[in-house]
Amino acid sequence: MDITKFVVSHRENALLYGDYATYRAQLSRKLLNSRKKLNIATKSRGKFHPKAQITAEQISDNHEYLHLALLTAERTWAHAMSMKASHAADTKGMTSKTRSHIVSRLEKGARTAEKLADVLSQDAVSGANPNDILEARAYAALLRGAANFEKQSWEDCIVSYAVARMIYSALSTSTKGDIYKDLLTDTIDPSIRYAAYQAKIPRTQPVPSIAKKAFAKADDDLVHRVKAVNPSVLEQGDVTMTGVTGAEGAPTTITWRSKEVKIEDASIAVAWASVQTAKAKLNERLSMSSSLAPKDKAAAYDDILAATQDAVDATKQAIDELRGEGVTQGDPRMQSLQITRTAVNFEMISWRIGRNRVLAGELDGARATFDELSKRGKKAQEVEQASERPKEEAPGRQIAKLKEKVVLYDGTLQSLETITELPGVANDQELFTRLQATSQYFTALKSLAIARSHSLAHNDANALALIRHALIQTESALPILSSASSEESSPARNIIVSAADVQTLHSLLNGELQRARALVEISELNKAKKPSTGSSSNNGKPLLSQLANYPSSGQVNLENIVVYPPRLEAIPVKPIFLDVAWNYIDYPEKIAAGGDKKQQQQQQRTEEVREEQTQEEEKPKKRGWFGFGR
Repeated sequence: MDITKFVVSHRENALLYGDYATYRAQLSRKLLNSRKKLNIATKSRGKFHPKAQITAEQISDNHEYLHLALLTAERTWAHAMSMKASHAADTKGMTSKTRSHIVSRLEKGARTAEKLADVLSQDAVSGANPNDILEARAYAALLRGAANFEKQSWEDCIVSYAVARMIYSALSTSTKGDIYKDLLTDTIDPSIRYAAYQAKIPRTQPVPSIAKKAFAKADDDLVHRVKAVNPSVLEQGDVTMTGVTGAEGAPTTITWRSKEVKIEDASIAVAWASVQTAKAKLNERLSMSSSLAPKDKAAAYDDILAATQDAVDATKQAIDELRGEGVTQGDPRMQSLQITRTAVNFEMISWRIGRNRVLAGELDGARATFDELSKRGKKAQEVEQASERPKEEAPGRQIAKLKEKVVLYDGTLQSLETITELPGVANDQELFTRLQATSQYFTALKSLAIARSHSLAHNDANALALIRHALIQTESALPILSSASSEESSPARNIIVSAADVQTLHSLLNGELQRARALVEISELNKAKKPSTGSSSNNGKPLLSQLANYPSSGQVNLENIVVYPPRLEAIPVKPIFLDVAWNYIDYPEKIAAGGDKKQQQQQQRTEEVREEQTQEEEKPKKRGWFGFGR
């Protein structure tokens, strides 16, 4: 029957281009069409007859009776919402008469939906399946909760919305639809949170816990029906809490820099529990498969990044709610939330930096490996590994990959700068010093990548200067990062740079510095060399290619020993068969044979000419006009 889909689709289609008044007008027209289909519409100028109650037999025979009841309930809801929206801009507030009118409309819609749910509960006659009955009960509870919300009856409002929440949570797992999840996040959960606030329920209790306690007051028949669909909802209170810390067992404190503060909001506690679960899953996945490609390793960070972002959003929402209530910055609750905000933001940025480090490659991209970061497929890698001599990529492609690494390093440096702007970080001298050392470490990696691109472009002097700058940055960060106490080693990388990483980079830069100096020295010698009078300098060939020739002057140009950098040159391979002038050269041993062939060709041509002349003489001559004889 798809009761929820029927209602939600009608609301979305109408509110996409209009308001609640437009929706109400559309429902009135659809109600008239539905009555005409059922042949129960009041004719023009006809006598009005009271509408009979819909029975289970009628719904079993024709589902249009079900749509008739749903359209009737929806029209009352749309009427109430249109009145509420029209008075939303009033500065004096809503009058009691208007509020009572809104409540009466919502009460009528709730009664219509409840009667429909009771009729569908006669499943032996109506032919409704268990999901249809639960959807009808949830829709009736949704309208009843809206009526109690307008009446400001907060306890009853929580109970009604709790029934709708538990039903939709159970159905969201069985039918795999996003319609129920949208109703939960957009309508039900905010209403439960506001009603709980008005009912003086502490913020530390999450919405699933509140709904679970309120749902215990429902009737036994509804509890059995929900348990038949998904029994885990009654245990956890929410399907999203399955596999993580329960609502009652969620963490109540958070530790930041040896400071333990109380979590003031239940949504933050639930989100922080999800972060811990995602962190354990990430470590487990990376430890089980250590041979993953950088792109696959980076994809494993998606869950923990989403979980930390949820924690950041929950913290910001809690701070905004306290500010809306007029709570000052000196309040202990606000102070705790500010520390929590710094902790969850640091955690999110830390894992974001770890993802960039994984994408950069082995040892944070310090080694000169040009593995494809994004576009290279597995087939190309397998073919290259199978070949005896792997194909070296062009310098342009290597420079493009180095640019990708530089972009990752820039993102990491921006994230580190964002951390320094968090509340309380600048006052923590130890943390601030470590963040500066980490920034110097990634600056050195960035300079190394740029230096390699200059080296590929044969700008040896620029490469030497950049490598020297990278070495200076590493030497500044080495004592700070080496002396800092490191946490337990884990396969998942984050903001923490180990002492082994810094020492490896320092030793690598020392070697690169010596290599860059040698290249600059060679280039300077090539520029400053003067041409000598030796035979090897006249033709410009290096000495290595003229070892078989003795210089006539007795002098050898030792500045032109080899060609550096080496370039691709052609070498002779089977010159007789590859000579393009083969057909145009007369070799001595073939002159006689060639002469005989020419004489034979001339004789054949003379004979052909003589035959043509004899044929022309044998033809009779034409006489008279047009060849007629006389």
